[in-house]
Amino acid sequence: MNIEVIPSQARRLSIKENNVETGHAYIYIIQNGLHAKPYALLEDVFVEETHRSKGLGTQLVKAAIEEAKKLHCTKIIGTSRYSRPSVHEWYTKLGFEDYGKEFRMNLQ
Repeated sequence: MNIEVIPSQARRLSIKENNVETGHAYIYIIQNGLHAKPYALLEDVFVEETHRSKGLGTQLVKAAIEEAKKLHCTKIIGTSRYSRPSVHEWYTKLGFEDYGKEFRMNLQ
C-alpha cells in the first residue's frame, strides 16, 4: 500500500457578540486527484443556545460558502444527522440539496 500525503487546509469561522464567541463553523478544503480544484466540507456549525434564531447560523454558513468560492472549490458539502429534519430544511433554504448519504465509522 502506497500512501501519499496531500496537503489540505481548514478555516474556522466565528461570530462574536460583545467580544464573546456566540457561534462557529469549520470548512475543510480537500484536494484529491480526481479534480483539478478542491472541494469544501462544512462541519460543526454551532450557535450558542441563547443566541439561536437570530440568523447567526445563516451568517456562518453563507460566510463559509463565500470562503469556499474564494478558494475556487467546486462544491461545499454539509452533513447532518437523520434525527434533525429542521436542520435539513434550513440547509435546503440556504441552497443545499439532499444529494446522497453519508456512511460513517467511529474510530474512537
